[in-house]
Amino acid sequence: MNWLWAGMIIVGIIFGAFNGKMPQMTNAALDSAKEAVTLCITMTGVMSFWVGMMEIATEAGIVEMASKKMYPFLRFLFPNIPKGHAAYEHIATNCIANVLGLGWAATPAGLKAMEELSRLEEERRNAAGSRGNMATRRMAMPGGVASNEMCTFLILNISSLQLIPVNIIAYRGQYGSVNPTAIVGPAIMATAVSTAVAIVFCKVMDGKRRV
Repeated sequence: MNWLWAGMIIVGIIFGAFNGKMPQMTNAALDSAKEAVTLCITMTGVMSFWVGMMEIATEAGIVEMASKKMYPFLRFLFPNIPKGHAAYEHIATNCIANVLGLGWAATPAGLKAMEELSRLEEERRNAAGSRGNMATRRMAMPGGVASNEMCTFLILNISSLQLIPVNIIAYRGQYGSVNPTAIVGPAIMATAVSTAVAIVFCKVMDGKRRV
């Protein structure tokens, strides 16, 4: 990516120099830098508000209650994770944050979920090596390879349903949209389809792996 961006910048500068556009390019660069700072300030405010709301929901027990309600769905997606495993709570928190459009709040929970899934996979490999249990060995992946649960969680995280696309709303408001929230309906439809496709894909691939 560094080479790609550097190449685009160099090509742009050369093109501007040959076409006598250097003054306009300089002004555009300064204006863009100013816009970037303004946008960062706007997004910092939005991020602080929604991450704070997520913390309040966590302290009030709302997230824990929602996690319990989500358990049947998560059990369907991750049938091989032991019941009551710590990964479930982190996965649920990540999903809730993503649904609310809080990508910033979802990241810490996602990292913790991956840590728990990695620890679970290591336990499986150790159990398979010590006992030679065929069922455990079938679920365990070779060292350095992401487990089925890790892949499923990653795909679900990327394709996540969003009810409130906070980032896009903030961007549209920053750039003068008359109705920044008009994106909500299309966003819900698009992310609902992507999530449904992701779930079907994960289940199909999981079925192939079991064969």
